[in-house]
Amino acid sequence: MEQKLVNLTTETFDQAIAQGTWLIDFWATWCAPCRMQGKFIDDHIDELAAIGATVGKVNVDEQPELAARFNVMSIPTLMIFKGGEQVRSFVGVQTIDTLKDALQ
Repeated sequence: MEQKLVNLTTETFDQAIAQGTWLIDFWATWCAPCRMQGKFIDDHIDELAAIGATVGKVNVDEQPELAARFNVMSIPTLMIFKGGEQVRSFVGVQTIDTLKDALQ
């Protein structure tokens, strides 16, 4: 069974997202809205997996190169990748329904 939640680093990012559908959560531990978004995602991880999405987490404090590469200026930032290509992005806390609609 594939992992539903993967912590991504600069070294693992490109290979991880090369295939399939990914919801990437750019966050930081000190960010209250990030913690709220993370809880929403954690609470609905099985629903996201059921529609074929894998969730990737990028801690912007630990992975500043990835944050810079994707021009993450505010967090939480959520990005959707399909087959390695970025197809959508959101800034700020999003509902699970918004994310599920964007992933399908």
